[in-house]
Amino acid sequence: MRWTIKPKPEISKIEALKNALNVDETVATLLLQRGIETFEDAKTFFRPSFDDLHDPFLMKDMDKAVARIEAAISNGENILVYGDYDVDGTTSVALLSSYLKTKTENVATYIPDRYIEGYGVSFKGIDFADDNGFSLIVALDCGIKAIDKVAYAKQKDIDFIICDHHRPGENIPDAVAVLDPKRNDCNYPFKELCGCGVGFKLISALAEKDGKSPEDLVEYLDLVATAIGADIVPIVDENRALAYFGLQVINSNPRPGMKAMIAEVKKDQLTITDVVFIIAPRINAAGRMKHGNHAVTLLTETDFNLAAEYAVDINNYNLDRREVDKQITEEALVQIEENNEKNRFTTVVYDENWHKGVIGIVASRLTETYYRPTLVFTRSGDKLAASARSVKGFDVYNALEACSEYIEQFGGHKYAAGLTLLPENYEAFKAKFEAVVKESIDPKLLTPELKVDLEINLNDIDEKLMRIIHQFAPFGPGNMTPVFMTQNLKDTGYGKCVGEDDKHLRFTATQNGRGKIVAIGFGLGEKCHLIQNGNLFSAAYTIDENDWNGNVSLQLKLKDIKA
Repeated sequence: MRWTIKPKPEISKIEALKNALNVDETVATLLLQRGIETFEDAKTFFRPSFDDLHDPFLMKDMDKAVARIEAAISNGENILVYGDYDVDGTTSVALLSSYLKTKTENVATYIPDRYIEGYGVSFKGIDFADDNGFSLIVALDCGIKAIDKVAYAKQKDIDFIICDHHRPGENIPDAVAVLDPKRNDCNYPFKELCGCGVGFKLISALAEKDGKSPEDLVEYLDLVATAIGADIVPIVDENRALAYFGLQVINSNPRPGMKAMIAEVKKDQLTITDVVFIIAPRINAAGRMKHGNHAVTLLTETDFNLAAEYAVDINNYNLDRREVDKQITEEALVQIEENNEKNRFTTVVYDENWHKGVIGIVASRLTETYYRPTLVFTRSGDKLAASARSVKGFDVYNALEACSEYIEQFGGHKYAAGLTLLPENYEAFKAKFEAVVKESIDPKLLTPELKVDLEINLNDIDEKLMRIIHQFAPFGPGNMTPVFMTQNLKDTGYGKCVGEDDKHLRFTATQNGRGKIVAIGFGLGEKCHLIQNGNLFSAAYTIDENDWNGNVSLQLKLKDIKA
């Protein structure tokens, strides 16, 4: 890992914020690094409010979307709420459908089959709408590139409203309304909503017409917070407020489906990290291993006993997913070793038998292992389908765009994307992708970067600092858990490798003979030699709490250590 320390703000700004907030230099520095410069900024940061949310009608086409939905409700039209099969898509569908059902009975949901229809709006979905008398489809977390599908629906007298957050192509679909803050002609002040966030803005606008405020929609925020965490959008601006209040709902009064999943894992208070690693994989597993409909059914169920039964099924899908994901990852690692591809600028692997539902997870694991822009391919019908993952700082979407001559279809974000291509184009695409990345990537991006907020001494760490750091939550992109660095550390003499295969590292650190704090480094067992024989070393870490039999103590959660 290459450690980079964030620039320290100007001393005058640190002093001004220290005095304004009556905090120490460490806290003032951390806040300034997050763009918080005044008392008012700090108030917004530490005390999120519904007043922080932007007017939904600032989003282009929102007035058209609301008018069309209101007309559909008053005319007794059938509305189909359509969404992607991942966490963002299924939570979006659960959110909008459950809200619309408070206004009309004529609402149904549709999640495309990952394996038959693939990602996004499908012709099969439109045919389903046509066969069943739906005159309006509201697509969430997909649709921004569905130009041909929207045109097809129009021929069948079916209107479309699109609620998406992915980057548009050159042209926008000819829908009744296209809500996407990333549209070039959309002046909405915050561009980083997830799909469920765009859905929440839509129900906020509908509620506003009824004289209600976003605060009246708080029961839907457990879904929004889950999508924010799972989709790895920046937890800043209104995403911070939505995640903050959504976590409160998750931990105090979650919907039955969410409550049932939490009961399965037996954890009292969930953080955004818990949502990402405990709740999100379960919701995702439905679409990966069976069908995304199962996730929507769970998230919209109002009877807890039924929800508990569905949660057991969802948990089993997740256990199956883990087994498959582990097996494919092992096979992919063997393929890379055998083909001697470790020295390439990209990692591209393919096996026609790999499960399409988990190739995205496998791509993430390979990226963690080799730290290269990564593509994992499998066969999907008569085409090859792939999930792409990137390294920090490199836009894989742009790289794929440069290879578009070999691609049938693609879409996604800077760091994650999906694509399909014809089997005969695989080798040519693979060569072109390697060439594009080799030519455009800064070589330093191929070594993982560890961003350190601040260098501190062990004596600076106490319960007061921990209490304030807790208030920085919810953490995520744009507001990560603070990472500190301390130099001239020494182990007290009892440090050792722990865990299966001595994979982890545990020691008690002191600095210049003062301070004494336990440190745990998961996956750092191979660095045990750095702390032995009285050697001095540096550590990068987050400050954590260890709860052992009711006794809570501070500890360092190591990110890396260096001689």
